Amino acid sequence: MKKAETVGPLGDHAPAADAGAGEAAVQAHVRAVVMGSGSSFISGMRLLPKPRREAMYAIYAFAREVDDIADEPATNEDKKRRLNDWRAEIDALYAGHPTTLTGRALARPVADYALRREDFLALIEGMEMDAYEDMRGPPMEKLERYCDRVASAVGRMSVRIFGASGPEADTVAEHLGQALQLTNILRDLHEDAERGRLYLPAELLDKHGIETREPLKALADPNLPAVCDDLAEIARERYRKAQAALDECPARPMRAAVVMMQIYRRILDALLRRGWRRYTEPVKVRKRVKIWIALRYGLF
Repeated sequence: MKKAETVGPLGDHAPAADAGAGEAAVQAHVRAVVMGSGSSFISGMRLLPKPRREAMYAIYAFAREVDDIADEPATNEDKKRRLNDWRAEIDALYAGHPTTLTGRALARPVADYALRREDFLALIEGMEMDAYEDMRGPPMEKLERYCDRVASAVGRMSVRIFGASGPEADTVAEHLGQALQLTNILRDLHEDAERGRLYLPAELLDKHGIETREPLKALADPNLPAVCDDLAEIARERYRKAQAALDECPARPMRAAVVMMQIYRRILDALLRRGWRRYTEPVKVRKRVKIWIALRYGLF
């Protein structure tokens, strides 16, 4: 479900800037972006105290808005301009005068939780890879760099908002971000292929004899399941490493991360049960299961 958007200084699909908007309007904007997304992360965010929850809503709104620039139909020049406008907005944010509703929503989290500028910029760089780089069978090193930018960078911001800032928390962000993004890639094979993207790594495609890098043709190859099984095992190993790092972190601040991990592990398990030839069939975790996970892992 697409969020409501209005014309603003960052492009025709950017959030409106309104210097006169009050704090309630700012928070309502980012909350609407999050709730409109239907994200599996919402269950984890809801466990947080209000200030931390609102901070996560702001981070997620920023991530969604830059992601939309990469995904929506537009020329490369337009996408580059709009992503550069977001770079300028991040500069304005750290200079103390953001101009957009989402930028204003980020001001307090940046101050309260010492969020790092480089993580915001890494996310924009990841969206540039989607917008105008060839993401059809990328080398594994490039795929890992992409996952770090679009997922682990958000994780590094998130763990600070959760209340954990040691090196172990950054290790959780690294491995969990990679695992979540690989799970997304496996879940969204068909959707991505229709956008001209094939995130399955070149090494695995070559290993299993898939020569084409045309996304829809690659998905039709009889060896696709073997590629996906291998990538799923890489994701599982990242979940194991994330869990090992979580065991070294204070438990209470990381409850939201645990809930998010448990939900996504179930998505990966459901994909494996469904099988890779049925990649057009959606896989979701039922609401009652999310509630059970939140109660089981979020209330300790």
